[in-house]
Amino acid sequence: MKRTETKQLPITENSRKWHLVDLSGQILGRAVTGIAGLIIGKTKTSYATHTDCGDYVVAINAGKIKVTGQKLQEKIYYRHTGYPTGLRQIGLDELMKKDPAKVIKLAVLGMLPKNKLQNSRIKRLKVFADENHKYSEKFKS
Repeated sequence: MKRTETKQLPITENSRKWHLVDLSGQILGRAVTGIAGLIIGKTKTSYATHTDCGDYVVAINAGKIKVTGQKLQEKIYYRHTGYPTGLRQIGLDELMKKDPAKVIKLAVLGMLPKNKLQNSRIKRLKVFADENHKYSEKFKS
C-alpha cells in the first residue's frame, strides 16, 4: 500500500489576500467569527494549525454594528493598570461611543487561539469606525 504525504507550503509561497468586511447592521458575534476565520486562514486548503497562513481583513462601519439582548447595558470590559487598586472597567455602550474599533478588535482577539501566532494574526486586522480607510488601493481590481 502506497503511503501518501501531505505537502506543506513554505511560508514564502503563502499568498495573503485582502478582504473588505462591511459591519453595518450585522450582529457582533456572528460577524466576528467570520473575521476570525479569515485571519486564521481556515478557508484555505493549505491551512494547518501550526502555521500562520491567514489573510488581511479590513473591517469598516464598526460604529454601526448591532448586539443582541441586554449586552449593550450589561457587558463590561475589565483591564488592570498593574498598580494596586488598578482595576478599571468600562461598559460596552461607553466603549462603543468612545472607540467602536476596539470592540471589534477585542472580540476577534478573544476568538483567536491563545498561542505564539496570536499577535501576528491580530496585526492583520484593520478596523475603522466609518467607511473611510487608507487601504482602498488593495481592493481596486
